[in-house]
Amino acid sequence: MRPYNGYFLFMSPFPQSHHSRRLAEILLFALLCAVGACAQERADCRAFRSALLHSSVHYCVYLPASYSAPEGKTRKYPVLYLLHGLGGNEQAAALDGEWNALQDLRSTHKVGDFLVVAPDGWDTFYIDSRDGKTPYGEFFLREFLPFIERTYRVRTERAERGITGFSMGGYGALRFAFAHPELFGSVSAHSAALERDPPQGVGAVASSGNPAAQLLEKVFGYPIDRKFWDLNSPFVLARKNAAAVVKMKIYFDCGTEDSFGFYRGASELHDMLDSLKIPHEFHLYPGGHSVRYLLAHREASFEFHWREFDSVHVSEKPPQ
Repeated sequence: MRPYNGYFLFMSPFPQSHHSRRLAEILLFALLCAVGACAQERADCRAFRSALLHSSVHYCVYLPASYSAPEGKTRKYPVLYLLHGLGGNEQAAALDGEWNALQDLRSTHKVGDFLVVAPDGWDTFYIDSRDGKTPYGEFFLREFLPFIERTYRVRTERAERGITGFSMGGYGALRFAFAHPELFGSVSAHSAALERDPPQGVGAVASSGNPAAQLLEKVFGYPIDRKFWDLNSPFVLARKNAAAVVKMKIYFDCGTEDSFGFYRGASELHDMLDSLKIPHEFHLYPGGHSVRYLLAHREASFEFHWREFDSVHVSEKPPQ
């Protein structure tokens, strides 16, 4: 255990089984209540049974203190969906320090209160797999979003629903946002796994036992299906839906020493959005493909989404 802003968060360096993960969640909640922290910021971690995936999907909802306060019982909140990178899970935002960054921003009044919802994305790239066996994209849109909006007090207006992600999750966030601009008012991505064209030679590398190449085959087909690749490509989707994407708030960044070379894809996306006259905020910063890089820039995207959420409330206020 490590202290975590006044209470303890259970961490393990090893993959957690269903039972051990659930036990950690129960003990975490018990500790919170024991120290009187139930009305403080907390992570509500549970599992949702998906009919589409024929499996339970774990998720965490990171709640601001006001959510559990007596005066906040009828209040509805903006919501930010946070998609983790490959190898992470729904607890990554807490374990990696992203939640700490958000708490620091709240404590200094740089952002207000909104919910952060983090599902376990497995190794799906947040899309429906080419073989149809893992329809994660359909699950997220048809089952998970409606479930969250039924279960938690979130606002359902497009401008108050944002999505963000890192690496694989950055790809997923941009893909969801550009495919469904009617659902999301803002999108951000850090070190997004962006490549305009499918990587070459994946089949040969996969046959040699390379896990990353085998994963790409599992998701995008063997050999990688170019039509399917483009069907899910943020590049293609942004161009296809440009008339609606232009109304969205967009932020993304990448490290100039990114070991996967994703800075090239990020720069190409920036150039394409410029050519389509789609406003966006883009940065290349020093740094590699790491949690350290993510934490150096995560506060910027939290503030970016809050500005969009807050602008809705400002526009709703009656003139003085």
